[in-house]
Order: sequence, then C-alpha cells, then structure tokens
Amino acid sequence: MTQIKVDRQDPKENPVNPPHLRRLQAGICVEFSSLHGKAPFGPLDDAIAWRAQQTGAVVFTNGHFDLLHVGHVRYLQAARALGDALVVGLNSDASCAARKPGRPLVPQEDRAELLAALGCVDAVTIFGDLTANRLVQALKPEVYVKGGDWGRPDGPRPPEAEVVASYGGRVAYLPYVPDRSTSLIIERIRSLPDTS
Repeated sequence: MTQIKVDRQDPKENPVNPPHLRRLQAGICVEFSSLHGKAPFGPLDDAIAWRAQQTGAVVFTNGHFDLLHVGHVRYLQAARALGDALVVGLNSDASCAARKPGRPLVPQEDRAELLAALGCVDAVTIFGDLTANRLVQALKPEVYVKGGDWGRPDGPRPPEAEVVASYGGRVAYLPYVPDRSTSLIIERIRSLPDTS
C-alpha cells in the first residue's frame, strides 16, 4: 500500500487548487491532521498507531462516495453515532473504475477532501483494492458499517464482514435513504433537456 502525508497550508494562497492537497495515488492513507482538524493518517503504520491510541470505539465504513449527497451525509452521521471515531475508507479512482465502469465522476482527491470536511468524519483513507479487507484487518474497528442494501436477509454480505468476525468486531447495517443516490443524480442529469 502506498502512502503519503497531506500537509495543510493556508488555502487562501490558492483557493481553486489548495496547496495542502498533493497528488494522491491508489492505496494512500491521507493525513488531514490540520485540514479540518482530522486525525493523522500517514503511512499505514501511522494509521495503525493512531488506531492504537483511540480509547473509545472506532467505527469504519468504506465506499466510493462519488457525488456526495444527503444520503451519504445521513449515513455517515448515523455511522459516527455508533462509536467514538469514524474512519472512512475511500475507494481510489482505479478501484471505483474497476467496480463501476465510467466512474468516478469526482476524482479521489476531491472526494477525500469533501469527506474530511464533514464533522462526523474523523479520518479518511484511500485504498486501491476492490475490497477494504486489508484495511479493516489492519485497523480492526469495533464496528464495521454498511448500508442497508447489504443487510437484506436474501442479499449479499460485504466481503469485509468475515474479516470483522475474525477478530470479534460487529457489523452494523444502516437503513438506505430512499431516492438518494449518485446513480439517481446521474440519471436526472442525463434526462435534462438539451439546451444547446
């Protein structure tokens, strides 16, 4: 896993392309320690060290978070309420493209910064694998959270659930917010009349 540290500098220097953001690559743990007051995430070893210092329950979730919308925000707020710190594993651009052709619409740098700006998110880490198994195994959160679309009795189970069970963690499924999804936003945009 490749890691970099993102240092904060004054965003007023260049508000369009803030200098505190560096080019990110797949599999990066991002440090937002100064940016929005987030917890330090540098190399994976630093993330593990940060995890070891947490005295309360750590909650982890992962996803693409492409075109951040109110469904994402409500989900993340509910996830954070299940513990004392929320870590978000963000699929890299390559990981998104492999799972959802034609996506992401928003690059990983922007998606990571948007997530880090949310008050309910304590840390963000970008991963390049198709699953977050290795990240979950490394951080061992007390609670692993997925949306309700994963928790149906007849539906699929997240691959990370087996990892969480192996160390005695808990998997929680949060209700899916109806009519709030990136796919629906894309459909609405595509259905707009051509005004050219």
